[in-house]
Amino acid sequence: MSGAEAKGPVLALREAIVAALARDAALTAMLGGATIHDEAPRGARGVYAVFSETRLRDWSTGSDQGHEQDVAISVWSVEGGARMALRAAARIGELLDGAALTPDGHRLVNLRVTSSETRRDTRADRSRVVLRLRAVTEVLSTRN
Repeated sequence: MSGAEAKGPVLALREAIVAALARDAALTAMLGGATIHDEAPRGARGVYAVFSETRLRDWSTGSDQGHEQDVAISVWSVEGGARMALRAAARIGELLDGAALTPDGHRLVNLRVTSSETRRDTRADRSRVVLRLRAVTEVLSTRN
């Protein structure tokens, strides 16, 4: 098994998403630097984004190994209400919907924003926008 196969489709897609979003100056300004975290940064202020749940399903054909992923990205706004989180989530959606990403060891067949949901967490005094994406990937053949 090659290193690319060992990485798996979820990690490969996440890395491609992070790389694509990090290249956008407008988004990094909204988020104050880093684009998407694996977990909420300690002492977070302002707006930040984290990968939420991911569901992976087999999407193989008779000739190709593939996967369908439902990916959630949560954008939190600690200050400034939901407006700031909504702006950042909208920018993430613009950048990712239909994007031609290149996940390591995989070919991205398609990537689409499927929904978004906004909530207010009154206990934590934060707003959250959950952006949901659907991706289909195929494992690149390692045969020569």
